[in-house]
Amino acid sequence: MGEASVLTTDEKERLIKFAIEKIQGRVPVILNIAEGSTKLALEQAALGKEWGVDGLMMLPPMRYVPDHRELVTYFKTVADSTDLPIMIYNNPVDYKTLVTLDAFEELTACSNITAVKESTRDVSNVTRMKTKFGDRYAVLCGVDTLTLEELVAGADGLVAGLVCAFPAETVALYKLIKAGRLAEAIAIYRWFLPLLELDIHVKLVQYIKLAEQQTGIGSEYVRAPRLTLVGEERQRILSLIEKA
Repeated sequence: MGEASVLTTDEKERLIKFAIEKIQGRVPVILNIAEGSTKLALEQAALGKEWGVDGLMMLPPMRYVPDHRELVTYFKTVADSTDLPIMIYNNPVDYKTLVTLDAFEELTACSNITAVKESTRDVSNVTRMKTKFGDRYAVLCGVDTLTLEELVAGADGLVAGLVCAFPAETVALYKLIKAGRLAEAIAIYRWFLPLLELDIHVKLVQYIKLAEQQTGIGSEYVRAPRLTLVGEERQRILSLIEKA
């Protein structure tokens, strides 16, 4: 949903190597694979390994909605080509392909498919995954506005959006929920929710980057065809950020 799709392969390489150099092993660096063909997905996985990433996140094939057999074969083919750990990005709302429990059952054969970014918008899916697979897959909430609900339901962590602008608040919320301090967590969550709703808009990239700029972390610059916000829309989002 971000800007990876408007980066060239050369730019991805520069970005990844820069990140690895700056991070110095403190946290994993993960390459997202969102391709329309198995051939290109295999190439991206190989390049990620060559560049030194610690893992991959994979979407189903882009632009074509595969059936069950095609989807499982796609993920298995890439997983079998690499020893990097893989997180499946399950987002049928935006990408039209649901990775079902039956698909995850077959994918247990791939030991390096270890996690799911849970973005189905169905909070109960966290419980379904945990009930069926236990700790076989790390389940990470991928929708900011479901942070509290999915962590309470047993999600292991977050693949968040507004964390890019509000890292301390996001980590505090996570730690409080995991410690069972729900009253304190809910107080933060109620403050945070108007900001978190920026993550579920079609312009989430522009909105989050503007928030990053306002917190001194990043820039509102975006790559075309996206354009930076102007006029009433920009003022409305700025007012929300500044109020928070």
